[in-house]
Amino acid sequence: MFFNKEYENRILQKTTTPPSTPRKGIQSPGGDRFIPCRRENSWEARFVDFSDTNCYDAVSTKSVCETGERRRNAVAYKSLLKNEILGCEIDSLQSEENNKNLFEYLAPMKVSSSPYSLSPVSAKSQKLLGSPLKPTRKISLVPYKILDAPGLADDFYLNLVDWSAENVLAVGLGESVYLWSASSSEVTKLCDLSFEENPITSVAWNEKGNLVAVGTNTGYVQVWDVAVCKQVNKLVGHSARVGALSWNGDLLTSGSRDKDIFLRDVRTPISVPERRLVGHRQEVCGLKWSPDNRYLASGGNDNRLHVWDLHSLSPIQTYSQHVAAVKAIAWSPHHHGLLASGGGTADRHIRFWNTLTGQPLQAIDTGSQVCNLIWSKHTQEFVSTHGYSQNEIVVWKYPSLEQVAKLSGHSLRVLHLAIAPNGESIVTGAGATEGTLKFWNIFSKGNSQKESKSVLKLFSGIR
Repeated sequence: MFFNKEYENRILQKTTTPPSTPRKGIQSPGGDRFIPCRRENSWEARFVDFSDTNCYDAVSTKSVCETGERRRNAVAYKSLLKNEILGCEIDSLQSEENNKNLFEYLAPMKVSSSPYSLSPVSAKSQKLLGSPLKPTRKISLVPYKILDAPGLADDFYLNLVDWSAENVLAVGLGESVYLWSASSSEVTKLCDLSFEENPITSVAWNEKGNLVAVGTNTGYVQVWDVAVCKQVNKLVGHSARVGALSWNGDLLTSGSRDKDIFLRDVRTPISVPERRLVGHRQEVCGLKWSPDNRYLASGGNDNRLHVWDLHSLSPIQTYSQHVAAVKAIAWSPHHHGLLASGGGTADRHIRFWNTLTGQPLQAIDTGSQVCNLIWSKHTQEFVSTHGYSQNEIVVWKYPSLEQVAKLSGHSLRVLHLAIAPNGESIVTGAGATEGTLKFWNIFSKGNSQKESKSVLKLFSGIR
């Protein structure tokens, strides 16, 4: 107020100096005052980027298992920082639900409960670091074994691969059936029907793994004793190819293109008439007995799923929600009465049914033809194989129906599927020009244990 305006401006020009080392591309507000610019700082790299959307873009091309492990490590590190900087009391990863900003001002931190502690971190952080992490689930995206299968048919309605309780794989190739031992890798030719020009249309092992049933294009079914490589029975009656087989003890069930289902005891003479189940209007392409051997599920090209009682001659339940052929059928070994089914190209859905009440449970659109379904023996998961147009293998969680893994090792429709007796590995097959069988490690045994047999359970074997 004591100087004129011109003198005041000259004084200001002399006292204001430009920065001695200006940064390229950044204009300083003036003077010697330092104002930091954080535009080039990588806070994500320093503090693991607390938003879950950006921190893992760099590893998005890596496997699902590796990404999950890094995510858990990041959560543990974030929890540790919150304990030591913000004073949070997080002692387990399950309790980490706080989304507070790392630079938020809080009340003074609480002092450790023990003044004599030798650890540099708090008691809660010590408990957090000592808490066990859930083991990482690793599913290899490549098969551990590949076998050539020339002559494997590319026909949606056939079932040409099955794995026995004795760890032997039966495969129908053209007009012959081959046995492959998973223990010794030995290959045996069981039968050859080339002299009849009669292609194999289905194979199925019994529960003990000593008998294998072979369905043929002309309609008869052979039963072979694999220990001596001898045919022990020949079942006739169907007038068209037998594309589906399923065992229930000594009772063999066969489904045919003639729309009939036959139930026959393989121990009885050929002269004993079979039980005939009539319900489908087109070819029967899927058959599965429930784990308790009381109910039979059948699927057909008429888009129908039937459930039969052991002693009934007509279906006790019929489901018609599918809009394409129903070949993929699987009973859950974990939930009594839970049945899963998959539809063909026009349907693409996997549907779940409560057969105790007859009510549909849930469904999911897979986006491609559902060829096969198999439940894990030890965990709440199942596998589906697909044809048009993805040709993939998908591992699902139940009941959330989340995808655990997606395997894309086949170039053609994955029409054949079987599970190993230990419940850990599966084999998938694609025919036509590909002609391969691929083996995958999918499931883990988990904590399930078989119930021990006791001589005190005198009535356990009575039905």
